[in-house]
Amino acid sequence: MTVIDPTVAMHLSEAAVSVELETADMTINIGPQHPSTHGVLRLVARVDGERVHDVNPVIGYMHRGYEKLAEVRTYAQITALVNRIDWVSGFANEVAFISAVEKLMGLEVPDRAKYIRLILTELTRISSHLVFMSSYPLELGATTPLMHALREREHVMDLIEGVTGGRFHPNFNRVGGVKPALGQGASTKKMSQDLPAGFLQATSDAMDQVAGVCDDLDELVTGNEFFQARTVGVGFIPREKALEYGLSGPNLRASGVNFDLRKKGEMVLPYDDFDFDVPIGSNGDCFDRYVVRLQEIRQAMKIVRQAVEKIPAGPLQAKVPRIIKVPSGQAYVRTENPKGEMGYYIVSEGGRIPYRVKIRSASFSNLSILPWILEGALVPDMVAIMGSLDFVLGDVDR
Repeated sequence: MTVIDPTVAMHLSEAAVSVELETADMTINIGPQHPSTHGVLRLVARVDGERVHDVNPVIGYMHRGYEKLAEVRTYAQITALVNRIDWVSGFANEVAFISAVEKLMGLEVPDRAKYIRLILTELTRISSHLVFMSSYPLELGATTPLMHALREREHVMDLIEGVTGGRFHPNFNRVGGVKPALGQGASTKKMSQDLPAGFLQATSDAMDQVAGVCDDLDELVTGNEFFQARTVGVGFIPREKALEYGLSGPNLRASGVNFDLRKKGEMVLPYDDFDFDVPIGSNGDCFDRYVVRLQEIRQAMKIVRQAVEKIPAGPLQAKVPRIIKVPSGQAYVRTENPKGEMGYYIVSEGGRIPYRVKIRSASFSNLSILPWILEGALVPDMVAIMGSLDFVLGDVDR
């Protein structure tokens, strides 16, 4: 008869009990509001312990309907709508829509207006990425970067406000160019016909300040071992999946895809006149998505500095009718927005109001990969993964 040691018998019985106590899957609701999503999102997740089996994103809580709202407004009125789609990138949202209208009308925008659009677009890119640089480390438990990033972002927002009169919602682009900028100390009744006094020098100074905060973020965040532990190797998106799901912008480039509309000759702004690089990641994880955005801030600063030095003189507006009427036709224009590709497809039957407007927003496509990327992830990593995609729900529920 075989005698079993009591200690061995105890371990065997514990093993048997642990097998019997295997847990069943649990369905949990995350949301409908979550701090990592910059808006209202609900995730229905099926989890087994700390492991996510599958996730179903529930969108549409903001029910904005901008495409249909645009179809009952004049072209001039629609500008005020589109800058609210991705409220962190307000000015950049306007450029593609106005350019599509100008394409239908066959208008050539003056060079100075193009340069002003380009400068403000890149300032918007810096501002948007600094919001990410402040919120993403905060979502992972780091509070100090928030103050550094938002402090310098205020300098950028002051520049945008000084030209357009608005911070989040500039409503500055006009068919054929840009509206006259508010002069220093001017009221809305008496406008300067150009950029505010001292704007170009203030922009150069602000770029020096932004360069400083990028160095601070490198020291505080990029090399931080705790931040790396939460992001390196987490939320891996291979190149093929990024393309399959239609990702764009920093999320696509972090997966090693060298695609930027500013380098593809499709942009309606004169990026061909500038020397800059497109940061590309190699691993496609949360860390790479963070690093790509940080490097994009540095490249945007490089573009702005060149534009400030090279901005030509000339008018701000092409000659356009007082009442904008767009001839029959259709046009699609896309631009490289801070969060990715932003496109507007406009169908006109003639007149002051578009027949159809279709919006291709970056966040909608970038969010679509969530069910794939969260499958098999740990529950604590969900916030790190979602935050790294940097989507805005207003851009999703357009």
